[in-house]
Order: sequence, then structure tokens, then C-alpha cells
Amino acid sequence: MKIKPDWFLIGMVFATFLAWAFPMPGSSGGWMHPEIATKAGVALIFFLHGLTLSFAALRAGALNWRLHALVQGFTFLVFPLLGLALNALLGARVSPDLALGLFFLCALPSTVSSSVAMTAAAHGNVAGAVFNATLSSLIGIVVTPFWIAWVMKTSGGAQPIGPVIIDLLRWLVLPLAVGQALRPLLGAIAQRHKSRISLVDRLTILLLVYTSFCESFQQGVWSSHGAGQVILISVVCAVLFVGVMVLTSSSARAMGFGREDRIVAIFCGSKKTLASGVPMAKLIFGVHPGMGLILLPIMIYHPLQLIVCGVLAQRWGKREELS
Repeated sequence: MKIKPDWFLIGMVFATFLAWAFPMPGSSGGWMHPEIATKAGVALIFFLHGLTLSFAALRAGALNWRLHALVQGFTFLVFPLLGLALNALLGARVSPDLALGLFFLCALPSTVSSSVAMTAAAHGNVAGAVFNATLSSLIGIVVTPFWIAWVMKTSGGAQPIGPVIIDLLRWLVLPLAVGQALRPLLGAIAQRHKSRISLVDRLTILLLVYTSFCESFQQGVWSSHGAGQVILISVVCAVLFVGVMVLTSSSARAMGFGREDRIVAIFCGSKKTLASGVPMAKLIFGVHPGMGLILLPIMIYHPLQLIVCGVLAQRWGKREELS
């Protein structure tokens, strides 16, 4: 199977390069005013999510509670526990910011669009995928920051959770609710222009990636960490991904799920969202100088999950068509 280059993945690399070459505009005090652009970008992303979020499809897959319990359990319990175990094993081999980034990856919700698209390509339970991916996004708004607050408190880097929750409600939940409320008026238009909305969404995420890395480069965070840290965290992300894929598959079989539900468990239970992860990181961590390092694990995990799950979806789909 020939894998086409993804312009968004190339864009992430380019945005990181731009941040290295020209960090001043996107740093604190720069002409882009990242403290304003960030929150406006987050609000735009989740407003668009609200416009395209179908609660009718959500209701259609709501009754398969055993599948939902397995997927959400992996997303918000098994994953974070694995993150804690990996950080304990790594110890001082990785910097504190990278360790926090690895746990942030593990605490994130699942993806929405790619999980549903790959489940459909593999001829899995699409309604179940829609329900779990959407539910994961909603649960993550609350659970992810609480996991991060707990980990930062235990590591001595505590920050007040109240202001973080207020920021999440103001810049993430409220735009999502407004988008959903306007769906009866604008939903049909949004559906017709879905590709353009997706383009705006991804370009906004690239802007957030750029400003995140600008701050890190401007503060000189990367100068104290060599390529060895990047290689190590890449290997850890690969091991984490393969491990969760194996665990979700074996758990789904042990629970007696049919083929279609096993596909949902594997795809929804092993993925982590970059689309929501970058905005959430900007709200949770603010102008943290190590933001680039914190985002690095999810930026490595994201293309890995797309490539592997894309190949699996094509194979499983063709196998089902031939059977």
C-alpha cells in the first residue's frame, strides 16, 4: 500500500522549523501576541467542532455500554497508568518537561475524525466509533486537566486547578456549546464546506504549534537537551502505541466482542488527539517555557498512529470485502 504524504504532518515539521528560525514573533511580547492568538485559536477550533458534532450519530451508538466502558477505560485509566509506569522506569533519563509531555499524551482524549474514518475503512462499527470518539472528547475536557494537576502536584510543580478549569470552560466548552447551539442554523452549511472547515482547523493548530515552539526556542530550552532525548522519547512512544494496540485487541477478544466492535476498541482505544491536545496544552500550561518539549510526545505519537492504523484499516477492509 502506497502512503500519500500528509500536508498537515509536513506542516508540523515546517512550523517547528519556523519557530527555530524566527522565534521572536510567536514568543511572549512578540508582534503576534500569542497570549491572545492562542485563546482565539482554541475558541475557533472548538466552535468548529461544535458545528460539525452530530449528536444524532452519538445517540445511535449509545447502547453498547460494554464497548464504551472498554474504550474510555483504556483512554482515561489504562493509558495514564502506563504513562506513570513509563516515567517511573525512565527516571532521570528524560527531562522533567519531556516526562510531563509523555504523561500529557497518555491523559489526552482519543481522536474523532481519524478514528471514525479508519473504522469505516476497516468495515467496523461506525456508530460505536462515533459515540466513543465524541464521548472521549467531552470527558477529556474535565479528566485530562485533573490528571495533569494531580501529576504536577505529586512532582512538586503544582498549579491551581481552578483557573485552568475556568479557562477550559471559557475558551473550549463555551465555543463548543455555541457551535452546537448554532448547528440547526449552520449545520447544513458546515457539512457542505466540511473540507474548508477542516483546513481552517488544521491551519489554526499549526499556528498553535508554531507559537508553542517559539517560546521554547526563545527561552533556550532545547539547548540543554540533545538528539538522544528525542530518539529515546520516540522509541518510548512506539513501544507505548504497540503495547496499547495489543492490550485493546486482547481485551476486546477476552470480552467476546465481534469483529466490528474489536475494530472500534483498537482504533478508538489506542489513539490520542493532536487536534484537541495542542489547544488544551496551551490552556493548561500557559506560557510554560518547556511547551515544545511537552508537545513533542504527542507530535511523535500522532503520525505514528495515523500510519499504522491507516495500513491496518486498509488491510482489514480488503479482507472483509474478499470474505
